[in-house]
Amino acid sequence: MTITIKDDAGIEAMRKACRLAAEVLDAITPHIVPGITTLEIDRLAAEHMALQGTKSATVGYQPPGYPPYPAHLCTSVNHVVCHGIPNEKTLKKGDIVNVDVTVITPEGWYGDTSRMFLIGDCSIASKRLCSLTYESMWHGITQVKPGARLGDIGHAIQKFIEGHGLSIVREFCGHGIGQKFHEDPQVLHYGRPGTGEELLPGMIFTIEPMVNIGRREIKELNDGWTIVTKDRSLSAQWEHTVLVTPTGYEVLSLSEGSPAIPDFVHSASSVAA
Repeated sequence: MTITIKDDAGIEAMRKACRLAAEVLDAITPHIVPGITTLEIDRLAAEHMALQGTKSATVGYQPPGYPPYPAHLCTSVNHVVCHGIPNEKTLKKGDIVNVDVTVITPEGWYGDTSRMFLIGDCSIASKRLCSLTYESMWHGITQVKPGARLGDIGHAIQKFIEGHGLSIVREFCGHGIGQKFHEDPQVLHYGRPGTGEELLPGMIFTIEPMVNIGRREIKELNDGWTIVTKDRSLSAQWEHTVLVTPTGYEVLSLSEGSPAIPDFVHSASSVAA
């Protein structure tokens, strides 16, 4: 495993990249209402990236064995777990959708973040799923400090989610990020405390739990990208990019429009106890 440790210049570049990614979500948020198509959300995001001077990391992205990804972001609606491709279908009241944005700055740094959106008046179960998934991400984030282990993050998320009768998707995980879209380490959203790679200052990675209201099993659709729950139950995901600081952590993908930090979290830039 080769984990890149960012220096001061790299950290500052990642602060900028992640803030810009979050600001794309801020810009499109007022438009994500009943009647809009996910393709229109994609177009609005592309327009804002052009104003920023950033590029989408997903357009044309093609890992080995995959077709090129065709859109500027991912829109995962209801039972879609991740990598949903924007299309002409309109969002309706009661839908939930994850919008996942990754930008590349002109200097070549990647910023990555995602949020859930409730479309109109949603069911209590939908609201609960989205809220608990958000809290689970923060339970993972608060484990981040030098000397902690990756397993501490995964365990905190898993314990919280399974304690509420929900399930964690295991086939996808968080990842290191910097001048590449995906770097080491892989950040699992389940695990045992005290296991895995030790966290060191200067490490930057995403924490992005995918949580299902039903069973954890998933399947891939024929487009080669879209992942759905096997039992067609609702799925939710949130994502932040996090820096390990000398004393704790700093959440890099925050902006003015970011949702409120849960009450149990001391701050988005925490000093380790």
